[in-house]
Amino acid sequence: MENRKDYRVLLYYKFVHIEDVEEFSKEHLNLCKDLGLKGRILVAHEGINGTVSGDIESTNEYIKVMHEDERFKDMVFKIDEVYENAFKKIFVRLRKSIITLNEENEVDPNEKTGKYLKPEEFYEALQDENVIVVDGRNDYEYEIGHFKNAIRPDVKAFKEFPKWIDENLSSYKDKKIITYCTGGIRCEKLTGVLLNKGFKDVAQLEGGIVTYSKDPKVKGRLFHGKCYVFDERISVKINNTDEDIVISKCRHCGKPCDRYINCANDACHDQHICCEQCEEEHNGFCSNECKDYVIVHPEKNSHLRKAKLNKL
Repeated sequence: MENRKDYRVLLYYKFVHIEDVEEFSKEHLNLCKDLGLKGRILVAHEGINGTVSGDIESTNEYIKVMHEDERFKDMVFKIDEVYENAFKKIFVRLRKSIITLNEENEVDPNEKTGKYLKPEEFYEALQDENVIVVDGRNDYEYEIGHFKNAIRPDVKAFKEFPKWIDENLSSYKDKKIITYCTGGIRCEKLTGVLLNKGFKDVAQLEGGIVTYSKDPKVKGRLFHGKCYVFDERISVKINNTDEDIVISKCRHCGKPCDRYINCANDACHDQHICCEQCEEEHNGFCSNECKDYVIVHPEKNSHLRKAKLNKL
C-alpha cells in the first residue's frame, strides 16, 4: 500500500485579547477533543499559540471554526502534510503569557514589533555582510540547524534573551538586525525587545522558518541542517535544494548527524544528537554516568526492558 500523508500539523498563533481565558480554554479543549485533534495549545489574555495535528477533515474543520471567530478571523495557519499524528495527546494550558518574558521586558507585538520580511526579502538580507542575523530560538534548536552566519543564542529559555542581548549585541545598535524563529511568534516579541533597547533597524522573517521552507522561489536556501519542532517528529527538513547539508554531530562518535533522542535514563532525559549506531552501542544513554546510574537504580527506569538492562 502506498504511503499517503493523510494527516496534517497546524502551527499558528494570534496576539489578541481573550477576556475569559478559563472558559475559553475549556471550550477549546472540548472542540479539539470533538474533532479528534492532538497537540499542545497555550492560552493567555494576550492570545493563543498552538500546534495541533489530525486528519485532513478534522484540521480543515478546526481552521473553519477558528476563522468564524471574529478574534481569529485572519489567523494564519502553517500547514505540514504528515503520515501520522505528530502528538499522542491534546493539551490546552492556561498561561500568563503565550511567549514568556520577564515582566520588566514584556512587550505587546500589537503595539511594537519589528518590520516583516517576506522569504525573498529575508533571503536577500542574509546575503548582506553588513546585516546581523540573530536566531530567536534556544541554543539546542540552533545546534541542529540554522541560517548561514546566524548568531547562536546562548539561552535555554526565551525569557533569557533580554540579558543575552545586553551582553552580546550592544555594539550592533547601529546595524541592521534581522531575526527568525520556527513559526514567527518569538520574533514578534524579540524584535520589540530589541527596539526597546535602542536598536534602530530591526526586522523579522514573517512566518518563520517553516514558511520560508515552503516558498517556491527561495526553497529554504541558506538554511543549513534541520529545523527543531516540538512534536513527535523532533526535526524537519527545510532546505529543499541540493545545497542542504548536515551541520550537527553525534555526541558520541562525532560523525555528521541530525537525530535527536532522549537519554534512556529517566532521571536525565537529556535530548542529545546521536546516530543510530551509537544509540544501539550506548543503549540510548547520553553518557557513561547515566548508564551507571541506571545499573545502580534500575527501579527508577521502569520503561527500560530487563533484557536491555542485562546487556549493560
